[in-house]
Amino acid sequence: MTKTLQVSCVQMHWAKSLEFNLSRTLHYISAAAEAGSRVVLFPEANLTSYYFPFVIELDQAAVLDALEKTCAFARKQNVWVITGTIQKTKDRFLNLAHVISPTGEIVHEYAKVNMAGRDEQKYCRGGDKLSFFEIDGVLCTLVICRDGRHPELYRIPAMAGAQILFHPSCSSDEIEAVCWKRTSGRAQQPVGPNSKMFHCVANTIGESPDGKQTSSGSSFIREPNGIPLAEAGFYQQEMITSVLDLSRADRSYILDSMKNPPFLAPHWKQMIEEMKARKDLKPE
Repeated sequence: MTKTLQVSCVQMHWAKSLEFNLSRTLHYISAAAEAGSRVVLFPEANLTSYYFPFVIELDQAAVLDALEKTCAFARKQNVWVITGTIQKTKDRFLNLAHVISPTGEIVHEYAKVNMAGRDEQKYCRGGDKLSFFEIDGVLCTLVICRDGRHPELYRIPAMAGAQILFHPSCSSDEIEAVCWKRTSGRAQQPVGPNSKMFHCVANTIGESPDGKQTSSGSSFIREPNGIPLAEAGFYQQEMITSVLDLSRADRSYILDSMKNPPFLAPHWKQMIEEMKARKDLKPE
């Protein structure tokens, strides 16, 4: 297993066209590779956008084509890519994160479990598994945006050994709500102080076409004590990068939770086994 892992998190606009999003995605994959990163994390639904008036009109063949081009470019640049789409199924839409290996293969997919905004609740349904996968031998997990408010979704994978939480997000909301999120702290609360694992967030920026909503930015990479290693601004598209010293992600709080109180210990073990049994199921 590698001792360090360089990660880049990309902050992108949340309400642009598929063509624009694909172009920016390929640009930042190249930029991350040039910076020496092994992994590049993109925001929630970065390819399709999270703006549902756009999403529900997309040709699904075009969405899959954009995902294939992203896979091919990951292979060309020899990096891990975590990218997002919203895709139509027989029963509504799924909000998906795709983990693409440096060989260009999608090796893991996760469907957002907890729906957030009104449009997402109207058009999407939640997934039925937790995320657990490896990057260069490092055990990882991911949640999508609102899922981060539900600690069991990342704590159970951490109990199984995950040292890094990847957190693609789109904190879009009415302007007053976004202002409150910035003032009160963050839309994504750092998980290190309750888990002792790394937390990598790629969030969105920008206004919706009607000017009624915006997004909070503030992507970050934090080490297991919660200390920021890199942070992005509120308004601009940008990329942040950090080297993660994996020895610091000892998951000590998680390990204590597995033992105390004792009556819960066998239940945690059972949940870990059930999580592992479902981790490779394809969301559909």
